[in-house]
Amino acid sequence: MDMKTRILFRARILIPILSIFMTVTSCGPMVFIAGTNPPPPPWFYPNRLEVVRYVYFPNYSFYYDLSARTYIYLEGNVWVRRRVLPPRYSHLDLRRTKYERIKGYQKEDIRSYHEEHNANRGRSNRSG
Repeated sequence: MDMKTRILFRARILIPILSIFMTVTSCGPMVFIAGTNPPPPPWFYPNRLEVVRYVYFPNYSFYYDLSARTYIYLEGNVWVRRRVLPPRYSHLDLRRTKYERIKGYQKEDIRSYHEEHNANRGRSNRSG
């Protein structure tokens, strides 16, 4: 192979690779989800690199498990996992609803996390 052929050959390989790399890196932030990697639901768009399994909706006290693709909420006194929310949440537009990313918690038992982190939510320590 002469020098010109080598340059053209390298260009045919490197240009597509560089194009793909630039496209992927310019698309914005990437999310790493624990467990299998299903795509996040359309309402979840991160603003930085994170390892997230659960998303919490504080105004409604339910979670979404990104790895299992299930909603977790209280039914009576029991935390249940369902693929869809019950009818009482049917009016919600989750793209416009406030949510919090639960960073660093990967366990299955969301009840213990909820009790530890949300037991006093909305209560004030001030007296009088």
